[in-house]
Amino acid sequence: MTMHPLHSITRRQLFRTCGVGLGKAALASLLVGGGSRLTAGQGSVGQGTGGSLHHAGGRHHAPRAKRVIYLFMAGAPSQLDLFDYKPKLAELAGQPLPPSVIDGQRYAFIQPDAAVLEPQFPFARHGQSGAQLSDRLPHLAKVVDRLAIVRSVHTDQFNHAPAQLFLNTGSGIPGRPAMGSWLSYGIGNEADDLPTFVVLKSGGSLSGGAAMWNSGFLPSQHQGVPFRSSGDAILNVSPPPSIDARMQRDSLDLIAELNQQRMSVTGDPEIDARIRAYEMAYRMQSRAPELMDFSQETAGTLEMYGAAPGDPAHGFANNCLLARRLAERGVRFIQVYHAGWDHHSNVAGGVKAQCKKTDQASAALIKDLASRGLLDDTLVVWGGEFGRTPMVESSAALGRSEGRDHHPQAFTMWFAGGGIRGGQTLGATDELGFHCVETPVHVHDVQATILHQLGIDHQRLTFTYAGRPFRLTDVHGKVVQALLA
Repeated sequence: MTMHPLHSITRRQLFRTCGVGLGKAALASLLVGGGSRLTAGQGSVGQGTGGSLHHAGGRHHAPRAKRVIYLFMAGAPSQLDLFDYKPKLAELAGQPLPPSVIDGQRYAFIQPDAAVLEPQFPFARHGQSGAQLSDRLPHLAKVVDRLAIVRSVHTDQFNHAPAQLFLNTGSGIPGRPAMGSWLSYGIGNEADDLPTFVVLKSGGSLSGGAAMWNSGFLPSQHQGVPFRSSGDAILNVSPPPSIDARMQRDSLDLIAELNQQRMSVTGDPEIDARIRAYEMAYRMQSRAPELMDFSQETAGTLEMYGAAPGDPAHGFANNCLLARRLAERGVRFIQVYHAGWDHHSNVAGGVKAQCKKTDQASAALIKDLASRGLLDDTLVVWGGEFGRTPMVESSAALGRSEGRDHHPQAFTMWFAGGGIRGGQTLGATDELGFHCVETPVHVHDVQATILHQLGIDHQRLTFTYAGRPFRLTDVHGKVVQALLA
């Protein structure tokens, strides 16, 4: 009997010669399924795989935002010198605060009875909303009617690393998924050739480190991917000159086949994550160079941001422009970290220097998104991990003077776009800027509100790990309804 020609072809030969390959099959699967993860039947709490999101339509309710750009000011800006003007501090300058105010408080470096430090800059009202801003924010003052300024944010953490982790992951200890990872897991991406969760950094090191964009116990394809603002967006993605496109594609197909075989034996979801990572890297090789090519931007746009491609001195401005380009291309969560706000000494000089680096680009991002019709469905968030004390920090032993210590009891954040009602200042602190006295907003409330604007009920986005369901907001949090348009 004559054997049919196909019977003599091995499985590997079939996948190679049919022009598809397992790598291409995996790619096709990703392209078809690259949308929402919140579809009916996506696992369930109690099964150990997470996903208590069983409904049609991909979200719990209609979203107001498609994506988030989070401008994280690491080190904690002084709200008292930027957003929360307190003339009473000028009256009490050099005097200790009343014992009734400071009783039972803990600080990282100063004693609670340290002398009061007055506001370091003049304030003025701006826009139709009449929002008060420091004169260190002249660019933000021009877009203030698009902002919702919240003066009453508070946190549970009073040191940098746990406080940064708390805002990014909902927990003060490493190991929990970042907010961007939760969104990647929950609703996926709009882009097929860029990661769901991108991280941009400038200004120096971050106390919370890479744990702030880690996927924790979620599958590793949901972790944040750090991008650089010049050169290759991601190191080691571009192939060496000796590897041509066909050789690389064949290599990926073979690696994918081996990974698929191993996954069929072990069922390890991390192998699936590895396959996805290879395919995403392959797609980014063609997408990333175009993304990083700022020559497509007009001279006016570069000037508006204060951007200078390739110049690390303009890192934050370059990253804000890159964030807009990522938003245009469908990236779901863009985390822009800028370090350098930790002013235990010379708070006036420190705030002045950091505002010079960040104010123009922050305002330019708002204007640019609005001019392109992107602000309505892009939620922009600005803020640090906590505030700074009304009292002065001075230490001859540490070489510090005229600074401010960590203050978790009250600090300021602002929000714009993405269904937020701009032109308002929400919440208030007491006359010393010490405690929240009106509309207190906890960090978990901030997280719940961000998720809500993307169509997610923070209480229902869960993942079961080690026998218990987890969520970004732990067992707390409520949506800040007053922020919403």
